[in-house]
Amino acid sequence: MPELEFGLDTFGDVPEDDSGALVSHAAAIRQVVDEAVLAEQVGVDVIALGEHHRPEYSISTPETVLAGIATRTSRIRLASGVTVLSSDDPVRVFQRFATVDAMSNGRAEVILGRGSFTESFPLFGYDLSDYDVLFEEKIELFVKLLDEKPVTWSGTKRAPLDNADVFPKTESGRLTTWVGVGGSPQSVVRTARYGLPLMLAIIGGQPGRFAPYTDLYRRASAQFGTNAYPVGMHSPGFIADTDEEAKEIYWPHYRIMRNRIGALRGWPPIRRAEFDAEVEQGSLYIGSPETVARKIARAVSTVGVGRFDLIYTAGAQPISARLRAIELYGTKVVPMVRDILAG
Repeated sequence: MPELEFGLDTFGDVPEDDSGALVSHAAAIRQVVDEAVLAEQVGVDVIALGEHHRPEYSISTPETVLAGIATRTSRIRLASGVTVLSSDDPVRVFQRFATVDAMSNGRAEVILGRGSFTESFPLFGYDLSDYDVLFEEKIELFVKLLDEKPVTWSGTKRAPLDNADVFPKTESGRLTTWVGVGGSPQSVVRTARYGLPLMLAIIGGQPGRFAPYTDLYRRASAQFGTNAYPVGMHSPGFIADTDEEAKEIYWPHYRIMRNRIGALRGWPPIRRAEFDAEVEQGSLYIGSPETVARKIARAVSTVGVGRFDLIYTAGAQPISARLRAIELYGTKVVPMVRDILAG
């Protein structure tokens, strides 16, 4: 069985500097590059950057930042998390990630998804009423592009292609491509039908409730005759030297971020008791290295995954605290999880 892999994910949340002031978007992007370099140094397998088009996040084009990271690293794999395929063009997405793959000597990965926000749709001229059909058609085209052969394709939301050859080609002949899924059985089955790896976004509640999706993916892959890859999961969290320190650093910024999202979606303001309950029993991996390692080990065993990605930013956590969290994740948490699972 392949060894469990570990990643770190971020949307490029704009952080605070040592004085407590928010840095610029430009500085936040440069900071993500530095954090990816540190992640490689402490042994993390993957860095994944999410796409957003909102003021609190600095990364709107993950592949551009990944290309910068490629020039400063040699081992860590470079992924999006996610690329909002519905409001992008599959040909251009393939070309951009094939370019990152070339710059990084084959380390690029793309995780395709619908996205957790909808700002990209009006921004790029798409109608939200086409939400489902946009993703259905575009993933169908993207899967054809992965064969790196001339493509003939037609749909309703993009100009057709007639024996179109797309460049650059990858050296391996195949761009590593995942599909990010937030909990829809139909999305799990579609991922299996296309023979792509599945990444589960588990951002709240008991992680064990996603175990049936892992089983569904494997059963559907068997029925379709496609390859069932090890499933991945990504969840938010934060690590400090003690449990209390981690929670006190994370909570104020998480509260602001969570309430901002909640206001858009009609959720009531989050209370500290709800946060503490999610840390104790849900899908927030917050605490000391020992606490977080035990919780990750339980989750990956329960859900049955082969990769765990920690979303290590949620709001404007200070830069120094973010760097410490990355260091502890790679040097303490990852080895502890491996030891727990091996023992």
